[in-house]
Amino acid sequence: MPAASDDTIVQEGYRERERVVRAFFATHSRALARVCHQMARRFAMGGRLLAFGVGPAATDAQHVSVEFVHPVIVGKRALPAHALPNDGPSTSILQARDPGGFLARQLEVGGRPADIALGMVHGPEEPGTAAVAAALARADALGMLTVGLSGTGSGPDAEHDFAVPCDDPFVVQEVHETVYHVLWELVHVFFDHKGLLEGRPPHPTHDPGRSGFLYPFLAEAERDLESVLAEVERSILQKAADVIAVRWASCDPPGLAAAARLVTDRLAAGGKVLALGNGGSATDAQDLVTDLTAAGPERAAAPALALTGDAAVVTAVGNDVGFDNVFARQVIAHGAPEDVVVAISTSGRSRNVLAAVDEANRRGIATVGLSGYGGGPQARCCTRSLVVDADYIPRIQEAQATQYHLLLQLLAGCS
Repeated sequence: MPAASDDTIVQEGYRERERVVRAFFATHSRALARVCHQMARRFAMGGRLLAFGVGPAATDAQHVSVEFVHPVIVGKRALPAHALPNDGPSTSILQARDPGGFLARQLEVGGRPADIALGMVHGPEEPGTAAVAAALARADALGMLTVGLSGTGSGPDAEHDFAVPCDDPFVVQEVHETVYHVLWELVHVFFDHKGLLEGRPPHPTHDPGRSGFLYPFLAEAERDLESVLAEVERSILQKAADVIAVRWASCDPPGLAAAARLVTDRLAAGGKVLALGNGGSATDAQDLVTDLTAAGPERAAAPALALTGDAAVVTAVGNDVGFDNVFARQVIAHGAPEDVVVAISTSGRSRNVLAAVDEANRRGIATVGLSGYGGGPQARCCTRSLVVDADYIPRIQEAQATQYHLLLQLLAGCS
């Protein structure tokens, strides 16, 4: 049987994602709305969100902490969230001592009963599944709210389990990204309905009367939880439809095939991938590098380096030379003509990303750009560009995850 064409692989990939997204959110939208409410109650009581996973799921944990601590929606509060894998030295020594219990140990040391534990695995064969399951069990014993995200047949026990009906870890991870984006976007709804946040410190109760819609912070005695949950559920379903539409609008089989061929040629020439981005895009860059360096059943391991991962280098360059140079400086240090730089930006105009692309161009290093907002200047200066023509960051990031996952899938067929 002849191998499927690149166009077929990409089109089928997008159809599968549409099917899985529709099925998952049709099943879980109400339960997700209730989790938003319970998370808001925990935050109101002083709790924190502690996210964790192993390998690619560890980059999701990092993405979670970025979203909650640094909200991109103007006027939304920063919420306390921490990714357990961010403490690399502590994680590595605990993992060496106890591979199955190192995450649970981190929760024992740093967790509190009011916290929220979010554990993620992408598939039943994923290394670290037992460690995530043990951590969720320990979090439950400590009194934390526990939420588990998984794929088919891989779900650890949690108070709230959300299994994606798919056995492709890339697709599962992309649905997880939409889930934690939705949780972040909609947990804020309940801060405008303070009477629903049982357990928060007591405040005076006021009756704003007909002007209550102007002063939601006065509605301390509100009790209509079901109507708020119904509104949040409708919003979740709309967001699921939005990500499907944004993905299809950015579907570019020829562009993905050309980018895959470029990366394959650079690797065949002895080069490596240098990946970079800011914030959530930094976690995407790290995710791409993790997938490249960890061999899969259909793809050999490839040399890759995330220019986002060395906090000492990033802060040293940012402090001494300027944040605009944190990636360009590393391209100078690590780049070679046979390499390829993968630059990820939701805006397509991040100054430090553009500076790195310019430096790569000066050195004859090939560049692949993933850009939102219609591409921006980044799309015009990269060797190959993959564009998402949208202007809402969570949906852009979800579409970009599909782009680089399908890029990885195409690499196997380019050798």
